[in-house]
Amino acid sequence: MSTGLLILRIVVGLLLAAHGSQKLFGWFGGYGIAGTGGWLESIGFKPGKAMAVVTGLAEVAGGLALAVGLFTPLAAAVVIGTMTVAAWTHSASGLWATNGGYELPLLYAVVGAALAFTGAGDYSIDNALGLSFGSAYGVGAAVLGLTAAAVNILRARAAQRATAPATESVTVTV
Repeated sequence: MSTGLLILRIVVGLLLAAHGSQKLFGWFGGYGIAGTGGWLESIGFKPGKAMAVVTGLAEVAGGLALAVGLFTPLAAAVVIGTMTVAAWTHSASGLWATNGGYELPLLYAVVGAALAFTGAGDYSIDNALGLSFGSAYGVGAAVLGLTAAAVNILRARAAQRATAPATESVTVTV
């Protein structure tokens, strides 16, 4: 089981860290802080550049921590929260990634949740440090990640409503 967890953690963790580096540094075809920040601001995440930095750092740090198996429940909470928000930003496009949907962030969030419950396994820094986390930590990671996501989504929705153009009411009398 530990070998399977190691493979899962390394692949998903490093892909997620690379995904974050797209936002932070523009690597791997990413848009960097300015481009990502502009997009984030346009959908209500303000200030956009600061949110791009936070999002990029969360993806890099959460991904690397998962990859090496360090403080796995906390890393999982970061991944769950960040990827839940990412899923929400793509929700209007439906499920499938081929249509710009939320398939990939959903997959990252679910892997994060699964690792919060299973732990990192024998081949991890957690194990080398003698850290063992029970299922209560998995529940805590899920609650923490989902709560953080909900707060950010509600903030973005409020910002969207505040900047939406007002519609005029027209009364027609006959």
